[in-house]
Amino acid sequence: MRKFLLIILAFTITICKSQKPQSSKELNVLFIGNSLTYFYDMPQTLQMMLNETNSNIKIEHSTFPGMSLSDHLDNIIESRTENGISARKKEIGETTETEIKIAEKNWDIIILQTGTVSVLIPENRDLKINKAITDIKKLVSNSKCKFILFNTWPSKNEYPKQYCYPSRVIDKSIEKERCCSPTLKNLKQETRLINESYDLVAQKNNLLKSDNGNKFYEVLTKNPEIELYEDDSHPNKYGAFLNACVFYQMLTDKKASELKFNGEIEPKTAELLKQVAK
Repeated sequence: MRKFLLIILAFTITICKSQKPQSSKELNVLFIGNSLTYFYDMPQTLQMMLNETNSNIKIEHSTFPGMSLSDHLDNIIESRTENGISARKKEIGETTETEIKIAEKNWDIIILQTGTVSVLIPENRDLKINKAITDIKKLVSNSKCKFILFNTWPSKNEYPKQYCYPSRVIDKSIEKERCCSPTLKNLKQETRLINESYDLVAQKNNLLKSDNGNKFYEVLTKNPEIELYEDDSHPNKYGAFLNACVFYQMLTDKKASELKFNGEIEPKTAELLKQVAK
């Protein structure tokens, strides 16, 4: 009888071992962007959120101040300080830091962020941003890599306003002197136009799109006591925390409101921002 019980116990232990969850494959995520991404260490904040529930997801970023997506492929950084970089156009045979970063790993997800103004100007959107995204995709070795477009938010400048680029910095074939955004009349209209511009880019390039712009708008209109900006355009610690919550939900399909992690945010404000990210 004792021998029979030992056999049953051994069988049970074997079954339990076989049912132990297998560790998930590591998921490598790369942000490519500028200071709208890295301000207040947003990628690192996102990583700390993920570590609470999804330690297999690893976040890295190639982000430099003022860089458009085109700049990531065209510019060689010669020097950098805490507040900026000095860069020049690359020459034949040279490789940019972002090109090197893309080649480092078999990335599973790449999140692309460029300046909000650049998306609002149709010629720049069509001729530069779309081309840059196409060129970045060609550099990625993983054919199953998913691409997410980081939908950013309005600046704090007063209305009405309009943004313009000299045509020569977009494309020399453009005959007019300047290329401009629509006239922006108020926060609601600007948010709508930004979202529509990102929609066009996402559809053209078969990208998923984040919802950060609408989440900023929701806080700005429903909870104006929470300041999201460090200056006219960059997120402060609250804006960066909100952005991290949005990407946490996109990457995990879990609710940010269930996270314990608050970082340096006051618990009450952190909970509100987590709820907004839904």
